Amino acid sequence: MGPKKQQEISTMRRLFGFELADFQSWSNFVKLMNRPEDPSSLAALRILFGILMMLDIPQERGMSHADVYYPNEDKECQFPLFNFLEPLRAEYMVVVYFIMFLSAIGITLGLFYRLVTICFTITYWYVFFLDKTSWNNHSYLYGLIGFQLMFSDAHHYWSIDGLFRKKIRNSHVPLWNYTLIRYQVFLVYFIAGLKKTEWDWVAGYSMDSLGDHWVFSPFRSFLTIEQITLIIVHVCGLFFDLLVGFALFFDRSRPIGIFFSVTFHLMNSQMFSIGMFPYTMLATIPIFFHNDWLRKFLNRFVPKFLYKVEPVQYSSSCLYSKEEIKPEESKTQSLKSAIANANSIKNAPTKPTFRHKIFTIFALLYLTEQAFLPYSHFITKGYNNWTNGLYGYSWDMMIHSWHTQHVKITFIDKTTQEPHYLRPTAWASAKRWSSHADMIVQYAQCIKGKLKEHGYDDVELRFDIWRSMNGRFNQRQIDPRIDLLSSDVKWSPFKETPWLQPLLTNLSDWRTRMLQIENDLSSKDQNVLVTFVADFPGLFLENYIPPDLNTTIEVLEGEVIVELISLKKNITLNVGQNLTVPNGDYHNVYTVSSTPSCYMYVYLNQSDADIVHLWDRFYNLTDRLLNETVDYNRPLHSDKEEADLVRLSYEDVFEKLRNKTLHELLELPNDYKIHNKNESNINWTNIRLQFETSMNRSMVKRLDTKVKWHERNLRIFKSFMNRKKKQFLRCYQIVKLAFKSIFYQTDFFQLVDNEIRNVDEESTTNAIFKSFMNRKKKQFLRCYQIVKLAFKSIFYQTDFFQLVDNEIRNVDEESTTNAIITEESPPQTSSKSSSSSKKTSSSAKTKKKNTKK
Repeated sequence: MGPKKQQEISTMRRLFGFELADFQSWSNFVKLMNRPEDPSSLAALRILFGILMMLDIPQERGMSHADVYYPNEDKECQFPLFNFLEPLRAEYMVVVYFIMFLSAIGITLGLFYRLVTICFTITYWYVFFLDKTSWNNHSYLYGLIGFQLMFSDAHHYWSIDGLFRKKIRNSHVPLWNYTLIRYQVFLVYFIAGLKKTEWDWVAGYSMDSLGDHWVFSPFRSFLTIEQITLIIVHVCGLFFDLLVGFALFFDRSRPIGIFFSVTFHLMNSQMFSIGMFPYTMLATIPIFFHNDWLRKFLNRFVPKFLYKVEPVQYSSSCLYSKEEIKPEESKTQSLKSAIANANSIKNAPTKPTFRHKIFTIFALLYLTEQAFLPYSHFITKGYNNWTNGLYGYSWDMMIHSWHTQHVKITFIDKTTQEPHYLRPTAWASAKRWSSHADMIVQYAQCIKGKLKEHGYDDVELRFDIWRSMNGRFNQRQIDPRIDLLSSDVKWSPFKETPWLQPLLTNLSDWRTRMLQIENDLSSKDQNVLVTFVADFPGLFLENYIPPDLNTTIEVLEGEVIVELISLKKNITLNVGQNLTVPNGDYHNVYTVSSTPSCYMYVYLNQSDADIVHLWDRFYNLTDRLLNETVDYNRPLHSDKEEADLVRLSYEDVFEKLRNKTLHELLELPNDYKIHNKNESNINWTNIRLQFETSMNRSMVKRLDTKVKWHERNLRIFKSFMNRKKKQFLRCYQIVKLAFKSIFYQTDFFQLVDNEIRNVDEESTTNAIFKSFMNRKKKQFLRCYQIVKLAFKSIFYQTDFFQLVDNEIRNVDEESTTNAIITEESPPQTSSKSSSSSKKTSSSAKTKKKNTKK
């Protein structure tokens, strides 16, 4: 493109990539959305996304433990988005995961692209919809990217399909392919920033303990932990999400956006266990570059003999102007390239077809739907609770931090009117069900069916769930008087749920006072624990105090009556009054005021105080011993580097401490006892083991500060690779057993028990890996042999199969025969051969001596 043509580009086209005239008519808009673009950047995203999904499927999707997640006996309750969705049998679920994994490989390679993207999208969303308790924003994003790739032409560059289909090889892709993915990534940032404008995030209540993480170490030299949490995490996080999408979009600000995006996602990868999400967001950053950035990079930095420069072909997916499809007039153009260009022009439409129009409508609908869905909660009112909607599609990431204080499930047998209590995790290991009304109803119906299997046909079921959000009071989430199995209790996705208790937002200002109270009590005694409770009028809290806790209840707002059950005594408490509650017994706290009551429990565990005291002595002891040993070994091992010296001293310290008892280790008298009413139940051996384990961890942690950074990163990388190796090998095992179970009609779980669970996992992993590597080694060696013999047969005009028989098959038979003879031969033979070899060696030595003389 010459300078004259560059001058014709307007400022708006240079900044935004389009003109205002492109939106003035439908035909112009269709031409804009189908404008031809370079396919290389989209292909890079396809490859990176496929690789990341290959790593994610065994890990976060759960392929490596599909036999555990989907037991055929249906031991646990399920929480699908639609009640008619049910998981398949375990062996078939493994096959579903296997298809998803193969599809991720196909996406990476660009092999059977349309088929594998359809298979990936179907299997991924099927697994996603099966379990609402595992939903999160990044899992939702993966499904959206897979859905977009299903319609895009990301296989037009660097794909195996392109090798066999010259028509699509290195051909243009329409602009809407890039528009959708850029728009999607922009929304992830921008809407997350809009959601962070609520007061809980701005005031720093959402993530109150994050400033202590090591990634913020550079800021601790001039900021406190509280200031890091408020300024760096919350305020800077808000502005980052709001502005980084715009920074990445424009050319001038893109370097700044890249720097902050890379820093942000690398920090997230260390702070949170969110799988491949940070790396997926890193992989989407280049999609904001110019569409031909990868081609220019290869042309500039890759040698010509490794990368062949080819012009981009025309594609039927795009719309061209008549000026764009004129044949190139070049004197240096070869006849072959001229013919290829002429053939390519045949695929260059200049008038919009039905396909161009339908994909333009699809792109418009998708853009509108993604902008509307995060704010569609006024329609899906049934999914609203203290927060709006189900977690996972609103991009409200990390805004709400939850603390579940107490969950009590009570069912009453209507025939005997006898109450029974059910463990909350009896048929649901996931905890998120207690946060949403729809999952609470699903769990209640599932419990009803489970109780019928145990002989309880007619029951009432009540839930009492106490939770805290963003540092507020612990309060009830649902009305505990409601029978969730009653016909009056209904739930609809489009109607509000009346039996949910509202969040007491009028008490949000108490959070500052609560923090101050907690700090004041902790300054007096570090072993004090405080729990803040708020309750609604007419309800009561039933609480049990363990024997080793000294507990006081104090009223902060409202009026309560404390019923001491064992003493058969009721005591009224008003604001500022407190009461010591007897331990080892139940008590009830009734809210009798017309407004919600607020009170706090102050706990002091004397046993914990003694343990903390011992812990301080242990930490000081190990720290002193390690430093003394390092100083002692320094002159003896002056040639060693600091990290190696610390390692050596670390081993010496454990040699000194290994044979000491806990009393000797901490210099305690033998009759020392922890202050506890249950002193006879204290297991000093377990305490000793806990101290040794913690001692080991603390020493290793202090050792890490002196180890070189590259050694530490190498160890982390090896640990990551070993973990991935185990996951992939277990996936291989369960896939093999799933197909075996299907073909031979055998019990899948019996096969898993026999071949995986009853065998040591590490030894099995190593054996499988060695067997796999040996098998591959033999295959490659045999390939080398037959290739060598094939060339030998061609050059010397000999019989190829005769050479194979002589040099491969006969050798294999001979080696097999020798192996059998060696196994069956008596021990005398080996002794004779050894004696003869000794004679031979001795005679050889004699000959050597004679030659020397």
